Amino acid sequence: MARPRQFDELDAVVRATDLFWRRGYNATSVRDLGAELALTPSSLYRTFTDKHTLFLRALDHYRATESAEAERLLDATGRPVREVLRDWLLWLVSCPSDGEPGRGCFVVNTATELGTGDADVRERTEAAFEVTRRALRSLLDEGRRTGELSGDLDIDAAVELLFTTVLGLRVRERAGHDPARLAAAIDAAIRSLGPDAVRPS
Repeated sequence: MARPRQFDELDAVVRATDLFWRRGYNATSVRDLGAELALTPSSLYRTFTDKHTLFLRALDHYRATESAEAERLLDATGRPVREVLRDWLLWLVSCPSDGEPGRGCFVVNTATELGTGDADVRERTEAAFEVTRRALRSLLDEGRRTGELSGDLDIDAAVELLFTTVLGLRVRERAGHDPARLAAAIDAAIRSLGPDAVRPS
């Protein structure tokens, strides 16, 4: 009979996510993970196979958690789409609740650290980026449908501009740039969507 595990596996993934997010993949050793999760190397390998597999699980956990919060924040029900967009962009660069600034986005950090060299990682980062693009497109389509945005707005170009803005904001937040400057960049990006469309009377 297999011996029951003496730890909460999900909690271990959550703590591993935090460690990888703070340090990055390459700077986090198996010894670091063992100390953080209170696991011996043999227990860690038995449960998660290896560091890479645990990293992929951490990345998946982060994506699921952030996607759920982003979906809530991007709900435009009863609110102007520009206001929804601005609040979401400000949330992206806000100091986390634990008060630790400069962490950026785990997905963006991973993409910049590991690039395209790891197929499993690239699949996950690209999937996360596509979720962001789809969310932006949905919001802009809603704005055009309600008349808040011009019917002439080039949605494809606007999505790419805002997506690039998102990535830049996450990098600048990690670099510790002035939040007021980031807010100014956000406002400029939103102004690029043009004036409110004139609704028919």
